[in-house]
Amino acid sequence: MEGLINIEGEGYIKVFSELKDKIKKAQIKASLAVNTELIKLYWEMGKVISEKQKQYNWGSKFIEKLANDLQNEFPGMKGFSYRNIKYIKQFYKSYQSVTIGQAVLAQLPWYHNIALLDKLKNNQERLWYAQQAVKNGWSRNVLVHQIESALYHRQVISEKTTNFKITLPQPQSDLAHELLKDSYTFGFLSMEEDVKERELQKQLVRHIRKFLLELGAGFAFVGEQYHLNGGDEDYYLDLLFYHVKLKCYIVIELKSGKFKPEYAGKLNFYLSVIDDTLKGKDDNKSIGILLCKLKNKITVEYSLKDISKLMGISEYKLTNSVPEELRSSLPSIADIEAELEKK
Repeated sequence: MEGLINIEGEGYIKVFSELKDKIKKAQIKASLAVNTELIKLYWEMGKVISEKQKQYNWGSKFIEKLANDLQNEFPGMKGFSYRNIKYIKQFYKSYQSVTIGQAVLAQLPWYHNIALLDKLKNNQERLWYAQQAVKNGWSRNVLVHQIESALYHRQVISEKTTNFKITLPQPQSDLAHELLKDSYTFGFLSMEEDVKERELQKQLVRHIRKFLLELGAGFAFVGEQYHLNGGDEDYYLDLLFYHVKLKCYIVIELKSGKFKPEYAGKLNFYLSVIDDTLKGKDDNKSIGILLCKLKNKITVEYSLKDISKLMGISEYKLTNSVPEELRSSLPSIADIEAELEKK
């Protein structure tokens, strides 16, 4: 009995907390393991279904009967509906010739995989979105939102205008290039196309969670209209962020019209002040992103040619540009926003 006297003390609380953490970690590992095994099971099922259906020349009645028999045999298990069995077959058929990437797909919940099958036709795009979803911990709704906003084409396919490669060694230049998109979509804002810069800035800050989602992983918001003292004058940055992966400050300037060469010079000045006054000894050089309504590629390239600071120029859009064939099958922005608000 003497050993039980102090079980409510600080020592017990520490022991309980330690065990609780271990249990939570074990639960996460177990859930991940269960999910991986489920995806592997579906893969094997899809393989058998596809091969035997072809071998015996069975039609859709085969899948219908199989679904009914499996549901009767395993009444406590979900996933054996006629609709899901068709997805299981599609899952195998879509990726049977893809060896690289199957491990990534196994890390995603099944409904993420269904979204990739439903919304995309190209395996290269599917696997890219799968990798991003695993890397950034996207929920299914966030994954669908990124597909709807054509993130792959804006971040990977499109040609970006930066001076990263001539001002940074690899792999830093690749990491910096990866964070920039050719265009940013602010479809979550209800604003006119001719919106003024200050109002656009206010609305982006007001919707900062959705803005961070559009910017991508790693951005931490520092402030708006961030004050700088450049000699005997005061200057104010539109938006200031810190990127935790690149370990550097990122200045975002907004321009409601077409890009002009003098914008690059002013942003270069801001970056010089940030590097001299705010950057710590362990921080990397700051990066500037100029968001314009329109840009001319040749003008931008000449403007960045002799700029010493790291800089990229992108366009922004206030409405989503989604291929017609995707638009009807994807949830609306309102649906996604409602889901994001629950988190």
